[in-house]
Amino acid sequence: MGAGCGVLQGGVGVGVGRLPGSGPSRPASISRCSVSQNKLVERCERIQLQSAAIARHVDEVLPAKDQGVLSAASAARELVVQRLLLVGKACENEEQRLLERVHAEEERVHQSILTQQVHWTEALHKLGALRTYLVDMITNLDDQGLLKQLLFSFARTEVAEGILEPQESLKLNFNQTCVQSPLLHRLWACAVAHHMASLAGSQEIHIDEKTLSPHLSLSEDKRTLTFSPKKAKVDSGCPERFDHWPNALATAPFHSGVCAWKVSVEQSCAYKLGVCYSSVPRKGSANEGRLGFNAASWVFSRYDKEFRFLHAGQPQPVELIKAPAEIGVLLDFAGGELLFYDPDSCAILFSHRQAFLEPVYPVFAVAHQSISLGRV
Repeated sequence: MGAGCGVLQGGVGVGVGRLPGSGPSRPASISRCSVSQNKLVERCERIQLQSAAIARHVDEVLPAKDQGVLSAASAARELVVQRLLLVGKACENEEQRLLERVHAEEERVHQSILTQQVHWTEALHKLGALRTYLVDMITNLDDQGLLKQLLFSFARTEVAEGILEPQESLKLNFNQTCVQSPLLHRLWACAVAHHMASLAGSQEIHIDEKTLSPHLSLSEDKRTLTFSPKKAKVDSGCPERFDHWPNALATAPFHSGVCAWKVSVEQSCAYKLGVCYSSVPRKGSANEGRLGFNAASWVFSRYDKEFRFLHAGQPQPVELIKAPAEIGVLLDFAGGELLFYDPDSCAILFSHRQAFLEPVYPVFAVAHQSISLGRV
């Protein structure tokens, strides 16, 4: 340090030497030196404390943290393995249970068909024998002989009258409900929700502006529908357009595989979303033009606090604890299933089985504020 100002090495003690030429005549210089010296001492103390804290952090805290990370990671791995083992075991058990049900249903239908085959083979044999008997009577007996055999022939023909014609029976059809499983539905929905981008059918969906109701406006990216109570001036003669009800279709249909998309609905308390055939009614204010009120549309609907699934004018209530902010739609075209779920929790909102006979379009309706297509 400068003359008269020194910091003792190995500590923070400070000695103040006599400045050359100092004396009672220079008290101001001594005072300034003391102030500077005190500031340096304070800084040294702060540096020493800071160094001690850093050293403790390096020597104690970080090694402890590192050990904690190792322990936490090990516990996390064990948790993942345990849970996946549990899920795997549950899946194995569910697979075994469902396959046993499929086998039992297959055996039931097979036995029913065999029983029917035996029954109708016997009926054919009886009818054949009776016809042969009657033909023989007609061919070989004279009038007197026919009269003698008449009563006996009537008794035999009553047997034929008791044999009814075959009727269509549900017992002869395989019952697909044997494979319905809440666990399988949840796992399927969860898997699709987390792997939508890798699914062949999960493609970007855009709304077809030509189908837009005059009550709706479409954002530039063709993903957000906004409702207006006032009709916009549009070409109402366009055959693709919904001219009254606030509906819109996607640009392209789905005709195979598993398809998935999500819709943000948190801004709206009046909407519908689902699928429909291209033949869905588009003109006029009749009830059949409303989504879910005809045989060509299947939709999940919200109106205020009421949630329903609608098809062919037959509403099915959906009980929800809270309104979802987003709704996922899963369409298994080949499997004939339409499923609505909450992407946040993967909870199944509603599932409907339907053999789709032609390609289906994602369809939307909104009568309050707006809804938006989510990104895959």
